[in-house]
Amino acid sequence: MALDQSFVGRTYPPTAPYEVGREKIREFADAVGDDHPAYRDPQAARALGHPDVIAPPTFVFSVTFRAAGDVIHDPQLGLDYGRVVHGDQRFRYTRPVTAGDRLTVTSMIESIKSMAGNDVLDIRGEVHDAEGAHVVTAWTKMVARAAGKDA
Repeated sequence: MALDQSFVGRTYPPTAPYEVGREKIREFADAVGDDHPAYRDPQAARALGHPDVIAPPTFVFSVTFRAAGDVIHDPQLGLDYGRVVHGDQRFRYTRPVTAGDRLTVTSMIESIKSMAGNDVLDIRGEVHDAEGAHVVTAWTKMVARAAGKDA
């Protein structure tokens, strides 16, 4: 069953703050195989003009995807998450994510399309710091495979 187009534009409440820690940044950088010193060494980050270590660009996905859970599990939307595959991800930064940031995410359904019986859902996450300043916008595309299209 196709997702209801009336959900386009629906905005979900901001998440509780997520505090970005140095160790989480280091672990993420290790996991993606990026050994840039600004992800581990505060002095290296400061030499580049940052107040503390910064996170790799895709780090924020772990924060925004958690927030997208409000959309994914909205019973009124009716998304069958067992049929969902990740379609795309992109980011537009105002500034890097930095250790010590307390980030909140407000998720919004940007579009719903039906293609070949599959539902394509675009979720935009607006990420702000504790002072309310914009840090990054993240877009997540999810494709809910049509029933009977098991691969």
